[in-house]
Amino acid sequence: MLFKKKTADDSQNIDLDKEGGGGGRQLIGKQATIVAAFALGLSIFSIYVNSFMNIQEIYRNIIFLGFIFVLGFFLHPATKKGNKEKFSYVDVALVLAGLSGVIYILINYSVIHNVRMSQPIVIDYVFAIITLIVLLEVARRSIGIFIPILSLLAIVYALFGPYFPGVFGHAGFTLERLLFRFYMTTEGIFGMTFSIATTYIILFILFGAFLNASGATKLFNDLAIAIAGQRRGGPAQVAVISSALTGSLSGSAVANVATTGTFTIPLMKGLGLKPRFAGAVEAAASTGGMIMPPIMGAAAFIMAGFLGVSYNVIIIAAIIPALLYYAGLIIAIDIEAKKQGLKGMSKDSIPQVWAVLKEGGILLVPLVIVIGTLLSGRTPIAAGFAGIAAAIIASWLTKDKENRITIMKAGKALIDGAKGTIQVAVACASVGILIAVVTMTGLGSTLAYNIIELSGGVLAIILVLVMITCIILSMGLPSTALYIVVAVTAAPALVEAGVNPVAAHFFVFWFGALSNITPPVALAAYTAAGISGSDPMKTSWTALKLCLPGFLIPFMIAYNPIMVMQTETGEVASFLDGIVVFITALLGVFALSIAVFNFFRVKLNIIERIGFFSIAFLLIKPGLLTDTIGLVIGILLLAWHIIRSKKVGAIAAQETEAS
Repeated sequence: MLFKKKTADDSQNIDLDKEGGGGGRQLIGKQATIVAAFALGLSIFSIYVNSFMNIQEIYRNIIFLGFIFVLGFFLHPATKKGNKEKFSYVDVALVLAGLSGVIYILINYSVIHNVRMSQPIVIDYVFAIITLIVLLEVARRSIGIFIPILSLLAIVYALFGPYFPGVFGHAGFTLERLLFRFYMTTEGIFGMTFSIATTYIILFILFGAFLNASGATKLFNDLAIAIAGQRRGGPAQVAVISSALTGSLSGSAVANVATTGTFTIPLMKGLGLKPRFAGAVEAAASTGGMIMPPIMGAAAFIMAGFLGVSYNVIIIAAIIPALLYYAGLIIAIDIEAKKQGLKGMSKDSIPQVWAVLKEGGILLVPLVIVIGTLLSGRTPIAAGFAGIAAAIIASWLTKDKENRITIMKAGKALIDGAKGTIQVAVACASVGILIAVVTMTGLGSTLAYNIIELSGGVLAIILVLVMITCIILSMGLPSTALYIVVAVTAAPALVEAGVNPVAAHFFVFWFGALSNITPPVALAAYTAAGISGSDPMKTSWTALKLCLPGFLIPFMIAYNPIMVMQTETGEVASFLDGIVVFITALLGVFALSIAVFNFFRVKLNIIERIGFFSIAFLLIKPGLLTDTIGLVIGILLLAWHIIRSKKVGAIAAQETEAS
């Protein structure tokens, strides 16, 4: 092996520890065996029902939720101080309660709809209440308090509609009607979002687990070091590339930080970067993984479902924004490294790109196969199975025998994949409550109307209000949950304001993802601070500064949908239009980074800084006139700065000689 590093083989466990309400358990003894058996059962069930078994969607979802109840309560204690090695009798009781609700609807679903003609009886409502209470509790334990509170507020809003003022008031719904919708139909907790979790998401999480078992995570890091290690601020550039490669699969900025940060942050600190900056780089890079195609932390599948478009449209739309985000990070890091006078890693400690590819490059083939399968028009399910098979085969074709996926390794990958599904599945089931209420009450349209009214119909103000809403609503949530929340609450306002639907959904998802580095609840930045030994709040503010171009990209998308390869009429934009937009936007991001970090060859003076800010906004704003003006001013200002920097350098050299 060319490079060794400390890895987190079980990134799902990291996810459990960092984002759950009570922190994840590491069970021991017979209890660990019991949970492993259920996790293995969930993965095998998911593979079987998505390949050979012909089962109705509702029954697949019901059985899947039963497995999630067992794993969720056994792996998550009620509080952070709860026992981390054993589950309790209370956990067993909650599991049994959850399973009773699952088994009841599994047996009686057909009876309720076909025999009783959708006329529930008292016992139906009793099990509905039990199931909802258990679901909200497992959500609190695994993904935090926010989703349960939001779900309860949605229920209150649905029940007491007549008492809400103005346009927010509605006729109201009975508790019986809500329980029927939530529990006994495919429009509540067993609805579309949960169906996506039981199909596409579980298969791609399993694909990620098998890819990790094959040694691909190590390959990503070695490749990043070989490509960027010698560059100015090399380890920071490595963090960006490594996090971009791994982040799309994990779906969690926090898990990405905890996995790649244990390696990249010490490297950055060893080079001379301040702990605060090292942590900020890793947090910013890991957050970008959530919007990195082809998987985008599984949110891509849900977005395609919400918009009613093919999956290919989503991943093509994500390419330019993701490239701009990471280009902005690389430029910012390079400027900061130049400012501090830092160099790259020593040549002796860096492997050659060809040597890395020769040893383990075959492990990139599964990713190529997945992307190729998706672009060929096959379903994400087919792509997931193809990726898993390719990962197993590729592991046996590498030179390193330790990478080979044996039966034992395959079993561990299946167990890890099931554990990694808990948060996503719980979130998808829980927000089914929110989606049902929004649909029944028309809350999405009401919020859209009020945002537009409050802004006076001015698009710029609408975008700012939606941005703030998305950041607040998304704090502390994994990618799938945050996207669903902002998609049903904030996206309708943008669509109502005339923003292209694909651009609108990217706008809200993007700012939801950026909540991971936005104070005061910047979980990715706080996790990185813990690894780097820096102040969490200072780390989050530094990450925010690094990502400033990233905060402008969604506005560019809203004003110019060609950024997501969409025309104003909703058709797919041409490749040439996309290239032109990318180049001008990239130059704008470059100018903005120079202005934000107040440095290029030497420190900027006030006129130069104002000039680079102006150039950035001219190039970022779509239009031939603004682009032309921005380019002309940019060339002149860069030439002026270079001339001035040479004079400054000459004066500094003379002063050094004189001293």
